[in-house]
Parts: sequence; structure tokens; C-alpha cells
Amino acid sequence: MQCAAQRPLRYLGQEEAQAIDQELFEEYKFSVDQLMELAGLSCASAVAKTYPPNSLLRQPATILVLCGPGNNGGDGLVCARHLKLFGYEPVIFYPKRPSKALFQSLTIQCEKMDIPFLTQLPAEASVIDELYNLVVDAIFGFSFRGEVREPFASVISTLEKVTVPIASVDIPSGWDVEKGSITGIQPDLLVSLTAPKKSARYFRGRYHYLGGRFVPPALDKKYDLNLPQFPGTECVHQLL
Repeated sequence: MQCAAQRPLRYLGQEEAQAIDQELFEEYKFSVDQLMELAGLSCASAVAKTYPPNSLLRQPATILVLCGPGNNGGDGLVCARHLKLFGYEPVIFYPKRPSKALFQSLTIQCEKMDIPFLTQLPAEASVIDELYNLVVDAIFGFSFRGEVREPFASVISTLEKVTVPIASVDIPSGWDVEKGSITGIQPDLLVSLTAPKKSARYFRGRYHYLGGRFVPPALDKKYDLNLPQFPGTECVHQLL
């Protein structure tokens, strides 16, 4: 008989992913900021494994982190803070900041670590290519629905034209959570959180990591996630 880790990894639909998140909050008593910290650390770890600071052509190891107004953006702020500790020079673009205390605290933490915030994103993709080694896409997560509005429609349009690698947090921004996208952002690195979403089947980049080593075994079993065994004490597992 095969163990759960040997069976195919399950890819989640939008409603399933939301149900798991809700159960983590309500039944397992995880807090939003707790899961956000684990997710952001996982993303930074995946970036560091894929693009080590001393391997980047442009020094210092600059990274542009694009944060949206929801929890995915919070993951991006945490990711930026850890990237700074890992030896990178992150710069954040965070145009729509929520009034919630959690997001204000995450912003202050980044500011206290001398991570600069842009007031405006370069309109030309070529400028981003000249200034940064990598872009972290933390704009929209799996709960996003509807059309992309400004200022993020223009941001995503610019990202479609950059040539530096893009690392997307959980979902490439602008993609349908289940159907993916043959156009739009095409990341080089995807960091799936908790479990991959169905859109990850359409990912054509070079690197795919699973992040967030926090799922209780009972929850894994209940939803038949078949999560892989994480190596050693790592918080990420490379799927591709």
C-alpha cells in the first residue's frame, strides 16, 4: 500500500483552497499574521535557492517586490523582509495599502529595515530590466475574482513585457485560479502555498516550489492533499 506522500499531489480549486484556509483559522487557530509569516519566509527561501545573491549578474542583488492590497501582498512584504536578511536589496511597490493594523505593521517592519518603497512603478519594462535582477509578483492570490483594475492592470501589463525572471507568490497575478492563462504574466518561479492550485498545471516556468510547511497531518488527510515530505528542516519543497 502506498503512503500519502507517494500518491499524486492534489491541486486545489478556489473554493477548496478557501475552505482549507478557513479551517486553519477557525479549527486549528492559526492567525493570519502567523500564516503570512510562514508563507513569506517560504517565498524568500525559494527565491534564495533559485537565484542566490552572488549568482546574479547585477550587483547588488536588487529585487523588485510588487505587493497587492490583500493577504498575497502581505506575503510579499514578509518575503521582502526576509530577502533583505538573506543578502538581497529589495525595493517594494505597494500602491494600495490597507488600513488594517497587520499591514501597517508589516510596512513599518520593512521601513525599519531600510527597504525603500517606490511611489511610482517605472512604466517601461526596459527600465525594470535595467534596475532589477528579479521581480516578485505578490499582487493577487487565490481569492481574487473579477477584472483587474488600475493601478494593477497597468502593473500586470508592464510585467508581461519584462525579460528578468518573475517569481509569483501562489498564483501568477491575473491568472484564473483554476484555468490558468496562456497569456499574461509567465513567471520563471512559482511558489505554491499550502498546496498547489489548479492553475499551477498551466505553469511553464523552470522552477516550482511548494511552501508553507505548516499543514497539520489531519488536515492533509481530510482533504487528501498528499503533500510531499519536506527535506530535513526546509520550509520549501521543490516540485519542478
